[in-house]
Amino acid sequence: ERILRLAEMCRRLETEGEKVLPFYPSSLAEGELFDADRVLKEEPMEPLAQALQDYVGLERFWQRFNKARLEEQALARERAAVSHQNQRLRGLLQQYLEGLSVSPEVLSKPNPL
Repeated sequence: ERILRLAEMCRRLETEGEKVLPFYPSSLAEGELFDADRVLKEEPMEPLAQALQDYVGLERFWQRFNKARLEEQALARERAAVSHQNQRLRGLLQQYLEGLSVSPEVLSKPNPL
């Protein structure tokens, strides 16, 4: 119940694009989609499969959750790459500025220019 309430709250925060087309198209062929639908509609025989049948309604939630996690990881990697690039550029700028200025400290170091 708590997860469903959270999903309803998050639904209000979605953009129009996410509401209309929230997921990427399936990579399964038509025959594979048909087989998957047929298997999902069959009555499960194993006890574990019967218990999982109660949670089929949460499939969309887990798709959204996993998509959000993937985006979070991609953004974290991008942030790390940009941070590294920023540090490198700051170092180059510092070298350039040191090459332009004249002071005893700068003269004691090798000139980068």
